[in-house]
Amino acid sequence: MAYHDWLGLKRELPRRRRLLLTAFSFIIPLVIWSVVSYVPWIWHPLVHVTNPGNVDYFSEGLDVPKSDFYGEVAKAKAASEPLPQGYLVNPVYLPAPHAVARAFYTAFKTPPRLQDEPWLHQSLGHSIRTIFLGFLFSSLLGLPLGILSGTYRFFAKLQEPFVEFFRYLPAPAFGALCVAVLGIEDAPKIAIIFIGTFFQQVLVIANSVRKVDPALLEAAQTLGASRWKLVSRVIIPASITDIYTDMRILLGWAWTYLIVAEVVGTMSGITLFINQQARYRNFDNVYAAIAMIGIIGLSTDMFLAWLAGVLFPWKTRLTSGSRARRRSWFPLLTSRKPKPVLWPSFAPKPELPAGPERQLHVAQ
Repeated sequence: MAYHDWLGLKRELPRRRRLLLTAFSFIIPLVIWSVVSYVPWIWHPLVHVTNPGNVDYFSEGLDVPKSDFYGEVAKAKAASEPLPQGYLVNPVYLPAPHAVARAFYTAFKTPPRLQDEPWLHQSLGHSIRTIFLGFLFSSLLGLPLGILSGTYRFFAKLQEPFVEFFRYLPAPAFGALCVAVLGIEDAPKIAIIFIGTFFQQVLVIANSVRKVDPALLEAAQTLGASRWKLVSRVIIPASITDIYTDMRILLGWAWTYLIVAEVVGTMSGITLFINQQARYRNFDNVYAAIAMIGIIGLSTDMFLAWLAGVLFPWKTRLTSGSRARRRSWFPLLTSRKPKPVLWPSFAPKPELPAGPERQLHVAQ
């Protein structure tokens, strides 16, 4: 019985199947959201009143619980009074997909209610700037320290015990201290993102550097490489692809600290927009703003993944799932047919035994 590796246990999935699975990863949550939003008997715990009838506390456009609405309907029937009318809806904090999709356009076109409030594009730009500066400062310091810690045991023992201790401290806990030291504007927000990513960065990069093959280091030392050349010519080139992947992951961590960081001091950026729209009960704009954060983050990661193929083409080739391409690159390692042995002219060929033993040797 043939074995079909549909789940990709031993080999890479076909490209078409990968694209379909990627599409379904977004389609399935969207379908569930649509069912909950559009099918009345799934959830819909409220009734949107269109005609209050003779009920005093009902008004047109009011959302009331189903139990209260149907209770008043029963009372009105018993008293032969005009019946209240309405239709089932979900709470205001769960808008339908079409409302959120429309908010992607209207949120950029709708001016803020107050003059001192920023537009949506201004809020997004402010948040992107905060993320960029916080992660930039974290990388400028964490990248060299991680390389040193992963290369030399001296720096590992000097840095990592404190870094291990500090990385368990939640970055938002330093919010009040950052405001006291740096003020209430953007500086404490950048500091929160720095604290949230720097200590993790040092440890993750150090671990990637330690994965370098020791044989490369021994070969470089045998050839007389100095300490600086050992780091710049061997360790960094051998671990640069793993470090690049670590930086992509750590950038995603920086985005997770954004909302907490922008609350510190004066609220700003996309967090200010989300809180304002929630205060006005425009939850379709809230969902749209949250989705925009995910779209920006995913687009950035996809761009960095594409850039990795440009900067490190050998990594893309070596990790390719095509067996035929691997054979063409490494014919000596993947060829199944043994190549004939060519004896040099100056070396005597081995003498084969005569008789039946010769036939047995040739057969072997």
